[in-house]
Amino acid sequence: MPVLTQTARSDPAFAYALRRVTEAAARAAFDWIGRGDKIEADLAGVDAMRRAFDDLPARGVVVIGEGQKDQAPELYKGEELGDPAAALQFDIAVDPVEGTSYLAKGMTNAMAVIAMAPRGTLFDPGPAFYMEKFAGPSEVRGKIDPEAPVADKLAMLGKALGRRVSDLTVYVLEKPRHKELVARIYAAGARVALYPAGDVAGALMAAIPDSGIDALIGTGGTPEGVISACAIRLLGGEFLGRLDPQLPSEIVAVREAGLDTRRWYAADELVRSNEAYFCATGITTGLLFEGVERTRSGERTQTLMISGPGGERQILTTWHPRSTVH
Repeated sequence: MPVLTQTARSDPAFAYALRRVTEAAARAAFDWIGRGDKIEADLAGVDAMRRAFDDLPARGVVVIGEGQKDQAPELYKGEELGDPAAALQFDIAVDPVEGTSYLAKGMTNAMAVIAMAPRGTLFDPGPAFYMEKFAGPSEVRGKIDPEAPVADKLAMLGKALGRRVSDLTVYVLEKPRHKELVARIYAAGARVALYPAGDVAGALMAAIPDSGIDALIGTGGTPEGVISACAIRLLGGEFLGRLDPQLPSEIVAVREAGLDTRRWYAADELVRSNEAYFCATGITTGLLFEGVERTRSGERTQTLMISGPGGERQILTTWHPRSTVH
């Protein structure tokens, strides 16, 4: 474990320590791939992530985590993690198993993910579970009108990238609510990449040059939105988000909390610091990296690490010996 000082917020070495948190969650959740039990999968990831965080030389408060929607006893909003005496103080956004339903079915793009920023800099969405999003590359940063029709957004994206709209590929979650959105993307002439889960993966792919995904559009989870905004801010890409409650109880709770569902937030409003970190470890193989692979001698993981300022990005493959297999 690297020795970290109070200035380590901008030290990429911290990401190497942080990766152990997502690796632990991914390895624990691996046992539940394709077993049809998303609750046990999530609990395994939550417990492993919680225990691993206690080994970090940092103190954090969960701003976005598990809770009412996930019925988890740990990593709930407001929970304090880590060393109480640590100089490093963070806000934390976590999703120990992003894509629980699809992990339970043995499907793609499940990951364990965490984002951290200096205390007081992460957006608190309150009771909002869902968020409408646009994610794209650095070329369109500040150029997208989130209220514009889909065709206009794609036209601007194509112009910024120097490409025809017909050459663009848009990542969309395959949900009934997106039927009209998909039809509009087709009508504009672009391709659609439909995936049943993984809007963190889709958002990051949209911000990473030459990934094969040019934009993410549509409504997904609010935790995933803030986590994605953290990574995309560091990468210099574009992220826009609007609270978009879907559940009847959520609609009432958001209204009672006085939250504005018409306002679009930019990445630098959702994450108000460049001194941030993002780590994600694959559980099942997906677009960003390979999932956990278990062999007779141990386990292999792949983790994406992004640290700021500067957005240094690495994918680290780690072989864990049998002695540390969960």
